Amino acid sequence: MRGAGILGPRCHHPYEDGGCVFLKAGSTVSDLQEEGKNAINSPMSPALADVHPEDTQLEENEERTMIDPTSKEDPKFKELVKVLLDWINDVLVEERIIVKQLEEDLYDGQVLQKLLEKLAGCKLNVAEVTQSEIGQKQKLQTVLEAVHDLLRPRGWALRWSVDSIHGKNLVAILHLLVSLAMHFRAPIRLPEHVTVQVVVVRKREGLLHSSHISEELTTTTEMMMGRFERDAFDTLFDHAPDKLSVVKKSLITFVNKHLNKLNLEVTELETQFADGVYLVLLMGLLEDYFVPLHNFYLTPESFDQKVHNVSFAFELMLDGGLKKPKARPEDVVNLDLKSTLRVLYNLFTKYKNME
Repeated sequence: MRGAGILGPRCHHPYEDGGCVFLKAGSTVSDLQEEGKNAINSPMSPALADVHPEDTQLEENEERTMIDPTSKEDPKFKELVKVLLDWINDVLVEERIIVKQLEEDLYDGQVLQKLLEKLAGCKLNVAEVTQSEIGQKQKLQTVLEAVHDLLRPRGWALRWSVDSIHGKNLVAILHLLVSLAMHFRAPIRLPEHVTVQVVVVRKREGLLHSSHISEELTTTTEMMMGRFERDAFDTLFDHAPDKLSVVKKSLITFVNKHLNKLNLEVTELETQFADGVYLVLLMGLLEDYFVPLHNFYLTPESFDQKVHNVSFAFELMLDGGLKKPKARPEDVVNLDLKSTLRVLYNLFTKYKNME
């Protein structure tokens, strides 16, 4: 069994092989291939191209799940996996860890431990390197208990377990990562409404039997963030796109009435507020004060600098007596029009009569 640990600069991660198959003692490649072929050809077994050889070794009435290969080719599923991979690698860049395959690199708890410690700013009391299966599961147990302590108060449905993560169940791993990304407000945009077909394989009377179920991995950003209440903008986007253009024109007129005082002009709401600069300047104009330039980035270049600007503008709104914006700063930076409109409409309702 492969060990886990952090290696030197030449080998960034212990799983550089990217998910090679390691043979069990006494097995040969041909043995595994034959078992896999037999499983595929067994009566009522799932006719899948990627049935793992281990699936033929199920105990009676034991079951295993896997994602249908056609679902893995879905563009939205691929995007979800890529976004999460990039996010993990970005968070762990200082740890010199590179994750290439979610199920191969996260199952033993090593990377999950580092990820949670980095996100939560805590240190978990676990062994750094665990090569035995028992040790890996003990580490996973500690890591997942810490995750559950964070997520339970927010009502997250915990759709994973030590056995499913250690068993390289990609659906369980994705549920866990999506929940962590949402809880820690990751500066990423997850694709919405990602659903996969899952094959459930159960062994009965010596034969493999399969069934298919649909598994929803993501809904909408707002629902995953726990904001289930719909508002006027949801209705506009869903049912009245013609009225949406009227609202946009009204908001453009409103912001330009004030930004024109600084010789600034807005023509595109979704793009021109995305770096936060106009939001900060607009708040200064509406509240009649000068915002010191050292408090924000006048010409932001990076994503983080833009998020800083929008977050700072949100703080100014709170100081001005406005409610906390429903949108996330990251959503505004990511050019999410609905989020930007909500923020601007919040300002419009309070300051629309101000000259």
